[in-house]
Amino acid sequence: MESGVPKQYLLLGGVPILVHTLRVFQETQSVDDIFLVLPAGDLEEARQKIVKKYKLTKVSRILAGGKHRQDSVKNGIEALGAEYDMVVIHDGVRPFVSRELVDIAIREAAEAAATTVGVPVRDTVKAVKVDGFVDRTIKRDKLWLTQTPQAFVALVIKEAYRRAYEDNYYGTDDAVLVERMGIKVKMLSGSYDNIKITTSTDLKWGELLLKMRDGNYSGV
Repeated sequence: MESGVPKQYLLLGGVPILVHTLRVFQETQSVDDIFLVLPAGDLEEARQKIVKKYKLTKVSRILAGGKHRQDSVKNGIEALGAEYDMVVIHDGVRPFVSRELVDIAIREAAEAAATTVGVPVRDTVKAVKVDGFVDRTIKRDKLWLTQTPQAFVALVIKEAYRRAYEDNYYGTDDAVLVERMGIKVKMLSGSYDNIKITTSTDLKWGELLLKMRDGNYSGV
């Protein structure tokens, strides 16, 4: 991101990216509680400048994360009580997720045990060898780019994490931990606007999306 500020706190339309994301879950009726997982040194500041300032009343826990993303999610899952029967995991820097998409992910996971959202690959995909030459072109008709939210029956994702750490296995998303148990994960249609803001270019694109969403884009 080439910034001294962690990306989740960078401003998007004058508001931290993380706040945009949390507001979606705050306003989603099917979500009861939000467990916010952040770097250990950020907890109290986030409580004051994010949760209290923006009245995010559904944030019931603010937890320290770990070295890797998976470690952070693990900390959140381990804090869940038995009263939670569904778990939704979402990237804090995906602020353009919709309430409807969160609802669908939860509803479908109640039937399928595990869901993820994503979009079909639109570009040609090529496998490239270490010498820089193309090895082969991969058929893209079954390829999807995976996003979040990902929703799970609580007992399923808890067991998936237990087994992953028992086997010292790290995956690139949460769904793959469930897949390796032999449980099918249902892919749901997401949105190409549901971007993950990780670079300065993403942030510029996010500003444009925000203006278009709020009706402030002139097209000039």
